[in-house]
Amino acid sequence: MYQERTFIQKVGLFLKGLTMGGANKVPGVSGGMVAFVMGFYEELIFTFQRVNGKAFKLLFNGRFKSFARYTNLEFLVLVMAGSMFSYFSVSLLLDYFLKNHELYVWAWFFGMIVGSIYYISKDFADWRLKNGIALLIGASVGLAISFMTPAKENDNLWFVFICGIIGVSGMTLPGLSGSFILILLGNYVLLLVDSVNVLGSVMTNVFSGNFEVLKDPIKVRYLKIIGVFTAGSAFGLVSISHVLGYVLKRWHQVVTAVIIGFITGSLGIVWPWKKTIYKKVGAEFLLDQKGNKIVENYERYMPDIYSSETWISIGFVILGIALILIIDFYGRKRK
Repeated sequence: MYQERTFIQKVGLFLKGLTMGGANKVPGVSGGMVAFVMGFYEELIFTFQRVNGKAFKLLFNGRFKSFARYTNLEFLVLVMAGSMFSYFSVSLLLDYFLKNHELYVWAWFFGMIVGSIYYISKDFADWRLKNGIALLIGASVGLAISFMTPAKENDNLWFVFICGIIGVSGMTLPGLSGSFILILLGNYVLLLVDSVNVLGSVMTNVFSGNFEVLKDPIKVRYLKIIGVFTAGSAFGLVSISHVLGYVLKRWHQVVTAVIIGFITGSLGIVWPWKKTIYKKVGAEFLLDQKGNKIVENYERYMPDIYSSETWISIGFVILGIALILIIDFYGRKRK
């Protein structure tokens, strides 16, 4: 599994991690799908599998070079560094566009996912009955998830740990958006917006020499929350990847069929033409502890074909599809 990489390949891995991290934060988009499309999904899963007893034995015995080669550490560090960096860079840019040009962002993602379905399925020729059933199961589960109703925010640390395990599934399961799952669990804003912003603020203050910020009980609480969430995510990455590595080796075609079905079914999550429905009591909106409106569900509608906004959105859908086709063309050319 370990391979020597050139400097350009290392930069490429960092940028792929950057893209995957940005995708993980966007509700409806799966970082695992990005990894699948960009061709490093299986290496990612099998690398996470190497975080096991043998790896810790090598580390504790001081065999650092053997530990690095066994765990494919260079690959992991580059991808994870890119992914983490995106939370304080690319994801902030995405947040801006989601707030100011939400329809066009969703249209672009919708196009990318449509293109990804083509990308993944174009070379899949094994459509035996069991794979067809796996496809239908994946599509049904994806469709069911896209119409679930979000829960209320819950900052209990045990629940936050579970959110970490479930939320990281978007990195390991193509088509399953960890961010959207966190919306359904009611903790998207808490874990991927508020806590990340507080962490960034605290780090900025600490690096500038202001340690007083660590005495703020509210900020300390958010740091505990993101710490527990990160621990849950790390545990989830390793445990889920072991299961996925096992099934990928033994039932590769079936798993691929499920993934194709799941991504297809989850298109409902990123359907561009939708509006957010907030919970109300009478004429008043229900607010969470921080004064944010509580999401109840999403109402999807058909676009107005006479609207210029609709045609601009369709242009972004086409742009998303074209981006995946360009990646596909570039990948074939390299071969």
